[in-house]
Order: sequence, then C-alpha cells, then structure tokens
Amino acid sequence: MKNLSNKKSNRSLMPWVLVLVISMMIISALPNLYPNNTIIKITADGPTISASKVTQLLAQAELPAQEVSALYKTGEIRVLLENPTLSVKAQALLQNKLEIDNVTVHSEATTPAWLQSLNLAPLKLGLDLNGGVLFVLKVETDKALDERLEKLRVVAKDYRIEHKLRGIKIGPIVEHRIAITAAHAQPSNLTRFKQALKQDYPNIVILEEKYKTHSQWLLSFDEESQKKMATQAVDQAISTLRSRIEQLGITEAVTQRQGKHYIRIELPGVQDPAEAKRLIGATAQLSFHALKTQGGQSVNYKNGGTVKLNPLPIFTGSDIESAQASRDESGQPLVQLMLSPAGGEKMRQFSRKNVGKPMSTLYGEYHTNKAQEVVKKQEVISVATIQQVLSRQFSITGLGTMQQAQELAMILRAGSLQAPITIVEEQTIGPSLGEQNIKNGFNALKLGLAITLLFMLFCYGRLGAVAVISLLINLVCLLGLMSLLPGVVLTLPGIAGLVLTIGMAVDTNVIIFERVRDEIKLGARAVSALKHGYDQAMSSIIDANLTTMITALVLLGVGYGPVKGFAITLTLGILTSLFSGVLVSSYLSPLFIHKNNVTKQQQVNKKGARHA
Repeated sequence: MKNLSNKKSNRSLMPWVLVLVISMMIISALPNLYPNNTIIKITADGPTISASKVTQLLAQAELPAQEVSALYKTGEIRVLLENPTLSVKAQALLQNKLEIDNVTVHSEATTPAWLQSLNLAPLKLGLDLNGGVLFVLKVETDKALDERLEKLRVVAKDYRIEHKLRGIKIGPIVEHRIAITAAHAQPSNLTRFKQALKQDYPNIVILEEKYKTHSQWLLSFDEESQKKMATQAVDQAISTLRSRIEQLGITEAVTQRQGKHYIRIELPGVQDPAEAKRLIGATAQLSFHALKTQGGQSVNYKNGGTVKLNPLPIFTGSDIESAQASRDESGQPLVQLMLSPAGGEKMRQFSRKNVGKPMSTLYGEYHTNKAQEVVKKQEVISVATIQQVLSRQFSITGLGTMQQAQELAMILRAGSLQAPITIVEEQTIGPSLGEQNIKNGFNALKLGLAITLLFMLFCYGRLGAVAVISLLINLVCLLGLMSLLPGVVLTLPGIAGLVLTIGMAVDTNVIIFERVRDEIKLGARAVSALKHGYDQAMSSIIDANLTTMITALVLLGVGYGPVKGFAITLTLGILTSLFSGVLVSSYLSPLFIHKNNVTKQQQVNKKGARHA
C-alpha cells in the first residue's frame, strides 16, 4: 500500500515538474525576441562633434540613421542605422569625413532589464548567420623548437667561456641541430662539457661523429620532447588567442584546433577584420634580463648600439598577471605590470642581489620578411638601474606612442605566444549575406513545420493535436536550451538541424500512435491502448534516438565550424524530442482521449433518449 501511494504521489507531482521545466525554457528563449542592435560609437579627443553634423553626413551618403544621440557627460555620439548591415561603410565614411580614428562598431543588447538580471541573452549566431571573419592560423612549431635550441646554444657558449674550454667551436642551428666541433681539445674538456649539458638538459640527444682532424657533436632534443614541445606550443597558442579574443570583447568566437599545427578562429559579428587580424596575429613577447660584460647574447638597443644580455630571463610574459597602459608624470606612455606571486618572488630575489645594477627589458616579435620567411626581431626597449628591492608591481617605459602601449598591455594581459603564427586562410562574410541566410533558413523551418503539423492533424486527428502541441513545446525548449548553455552557437547547418529535429520529434509520436492503433484494432479500450502503446514503443524510440545520438556525438567531437554547429543542434534536439515526444505527450494524450470518449458517450445517450 505504501509503494502504491508513493507511485500515485509521484504521478501527481510529475505534471508540475513538466510545467516548471517548460516555463524555464520559455523564459530562457524570450531574449530571442529582442535581437541585438549594431551601434556606431564616435568619441572625439579634440573639438566636440555635433549629432546634427553626423546625421547630415550620413544622409548625404544615403546611409539614413534611425537614431543619433549624444552623451554629453562622455562626449560620445551613438548612431543606430536603419540598415545595420551598412555599419562598416558608415564607419569608414565618418572616419574620413570627421578625420578621427575613434569610430567603432559595437553590438548592444536590447533585452529587457529583468531578463538581463537573470543573465539571459539571445541565442548566439555563427559566422554564416551574423557575418564576420574566419581565420585559419598555422602555428610555426619548428620556430619554437629552434628558439629552445638557441637558448641551449647560448648556454653552451657561456659554459665554454666560463670554464675556459679551448678548442670547442659552437656553430649555428642547422636542421634543428647544433653542430659542436672539438679540435685538439683535451678529452677531459669534452667529457666535462658533455656532462654539464646533460645535467642541465637531460632530454637532449648528442650524436658523436669522429674525423681524422676533429670530432663533431650534433645536439638536438629527443623525439618525444620535440612532439611535446609542438603540442604545448599549439595548446598555448589556442589559450592565448582565446584570451586575446576576450580582450577584444568578442563573446561568440570559436577557437579550436584543426589538425596538428593549425587553429581555426571564427569571429561572428566582427565589422573590422583588419583590426582583429592585427591584434590576434600579434606575436609580441616581453622578457627581463640581466646584463653581462662577457659572453651572453648580443641584442640591438632601441636607441642604437648593442647590449649583451644573459640569455636566461629573470621572468617572462607568462609571469605577468595584469598590465595597464597609462602615462608617467611627464606624459610619456608606460605599462604598469602586476606579476604573479611566483613572478614577484623571482623579481624580489633578483633585485635583492642586484641593487645598483642594470636590468633590461627585451621585446621580441615575429614577422614575415620579403622571402616570406618567418623571422624573429628582438630589441632592448629599456635599460634601467635597480634602485631598490622590487616586488610584484612596477612599470616599463620607452614604448613610443600611447596606442603601442595599449596594444602591448592587451597582449601581455592575454599572454605572449611561444611560437609564431601565420594566417594561411582568411574569409570575410558580410552581414547582408548572413541576414539572407537567416531569412532562407527560417523560411525552410516554417515550411517544414507547417507541412508536418498538417500531416499529423490529418492522419491522427486528436492525437495529431497532441503531436502538434508537443512539437511546439519541443522547439521552444530547444531554443531555450541553446540560449541557456554557454558556448552554443546557431549556424546555418544548425538551422538544418532544427528542421531535422521536427521530423525526429514527430517520428517519436508516429511510432507511439501506430502502436495505439494496433492495440485498438485488437479490441483494447482507448485509454488502455494508449498506455500499452507508450510502453511497447519505448524500446524502438530509445534505439532510434540512441543511434542518432552516437552519430551526433561523433560529429561533435571531430567536426569543425558548421559541422559542429549541426551536431550541437542535433544532440540537443534529440534530448528535447524525447522530453516532449514521450513525457509531455504521455500526459496530454489521456486528456484528449478522455474528452473524445465523453463526447461519444454523450452522443450514445442522446440516441438512446430519442428511441425511448
């Protein structure tokens, strides 16, 4: 009796749970009724620009504005065009006519405040629907390996000088190897040299070649270490690029590995590809070094001449926790740095031992030369004397313009790259094309939905109405779930996934309703047939959806871009289809069947009364 009462209690509680879940999905889907606006912001450093002048310039260029407003507190002008797809054209026009650079395009939410307070936002649109830029980047892992070898080469030269090991010549890096030639050297010198390198770098491989007049060693990292370095370089590049994209304020970006050495970046909604390309592809590196009077690494000084540095840095950009651009008392640009606790400890220990001695700031950046080769340019941007023991917070100067300081601060906040990256593919999709894709995609969705609903109503009558309601709930739940989950982006193939979800959701109802028909043909009552129909159809429904789910998960794991967008929609669509097609319809169907039985009974009673 106790188990029976528990089942009845659970049965009576389940409809309220379904109502709660559906209500939550409806609320999370509501922001999609309020699409974001594309706003042009104008900020003038010099004389104030009037809103009427901006309106006049746009009207003359046949770019009518829906709204132009001025914020007098900040001196900013906001422009909302009647056709948002022309925002880039309007931006270029205003920059040219007003002769200012601070004209930017932003996406602004129009969602009501109460929805924003719940952290709800419209569904994020992919590159093919919102327009934007696609980059495919190649991580030059070979350059990262050569940079490690260069440090090893400089350390080997310093060790040779420090211990006065004569007769040993250290050559340049050729084919990822360092050639070391030993002529007329004492065997003990060679042994000491080899032991010192192996002690500091246990993962190096030394191939010895002996000739009549000399011996030659070829130094390189072992194969396992090289693979590990390449993997780390790509992983670190992905992490750094994601941080840089966040600094740009692009929240719908997709950054993922493509193959072994390539990274795919999709930037939906980006209106200025050149700016994104310049900042994402920047390879600035910052490190701090002690100066050396003997040996070391010779580097050009920014103001002319050369400086000898200890090749091993005190700390690098990876130790920087935050960086902010500002100006000093004389108005010169600088970057204020905050180091991590580990970086602060390194700085504290070094400065304590070297008060009164100089410390240099080394700036490095990769670029492509005329021969289309990726080369690294390094220069010392400042040499400062350590006046006192330093800790986690200090500043660097000698950065040129304020814009350069701001860009360097942004790159340092996001992290520097271990390996250079080159853009091997770039595609720009205009917002007008994305708008047409949305229109065509949703027209297909409406057509498919309408035909499916009519078919279900025609074939199954009242049960078809149950399928219609379940299908509409399924779409609302799917949109709500996609809007709620972070990282889910709707693409054009994703709309195809929505259309496919309609068929899958209806397929669940078709299997159940056909089972119900079979039970009725065998003489079962409607309510009993309905119960048996749901019970007997469950195994077929689970098998069909499980096999589709496996395929969707495989696509989700190995797919890129549009393929992944389709897989996400398909995966979530399977879950919502099971929810609406099984749970929701199982509670709606008895209501319609019961109403149908009552109507038939009333008709029978009326006929009996007439005969009486």
